[in-house]
Amino acid sequence: MITDPTDTATVRSLKVPGARLHYEVRGEGPLIVLVGAPMDAAAFASLAGMLATDHTVLTTDPRGINRSTLDDPDQDSTPQLRADDLSRLIAHVGAGPAIVLGSSGGAVSALALAQTHPDQVHTLVAHEPPLIELLEDREQLRTGTEDLIATYLAGDVTGAWKKFFAQADITMPEPVIEQMFGGERDPQQVADERRWFAHEMRASTYWQPDPAALRAATTRIVVGIGNDSAGQLCDRTSRALAQSLGTELTTFPGGHTGFVETPDVFGTHLRTVIREG
Repeated sequence: MITDPTDTATVRSLKVPGARLHYEVRGEGPLIVLVGAPMDAAAFASLAGMLATDHTVLTTDPRGINRSTLDDPDQDSTPQLRADDLSRLIAHVGAGPAIVLGSSGGAVSALALAQTHPDQVHTLVAHEPPLIELLEDREQLRTGTEDLIATYLAGDVTGAWKKFFAQADITMPEPVIEQMFGGERDPQQVADERRWFAHEMRASTYWQPDPAALRAATTRIVVGIGNDSAGQLCDRTSRALAQSLGTELTTFPGGHTGFVETPDVFGTHLRTVIREG
């Protein structure tokens, strides 16, 4: 990983039940927590740096990913466990209640946090959570998920990714997949990827939110979707979540990883969304 010499993040770790969490804090002001799963803190570094001009920004590696180590490496990573981790981090930093932006599996973690610890989250932006249980074709999607996990664990990495992108309705040419996942790769990236397939994907995508509890919470919930995500699986799951909560979708720049691709544009829009609350 390339280190930005201008990055002034304070890097620390926190011991929690079953794990030691790597976390980073930037800036001063109201607390914003940026959450991924399986994406780690590094994926949010550019966005965090932008927001840190007037906020305290907390990022973390989810348990079992990169620098966040586990007492039991075979432990599954569930939204409930990750929500408890976030709750402990927010309490430890001591700057809550927080604005929480969760993306992909991190949005699932953040929704679980809002259900169990609503007092710690005054605004939640759930950006493209892959909640397949909200969809009518959930059984077909579960079958596809089990198949691509089995394909990966059998050693066919590129085959698993081809199935993953097909199920996600993301167009990715086969030569690009072969180039991204078939050659020499960073060992940490491979370890995190394997953990995601083996111990995280099922629990994250099969998790079912409690719409009544989320509607009853004092937390303001914004369901985000990328401009470029139309027709993709996470477009469908986000729409289903918004409908279950009785709220409108909020469109964000870019696609599923817009906060990585164009962090400045994404961050500017995020500020607008926060102010509107």
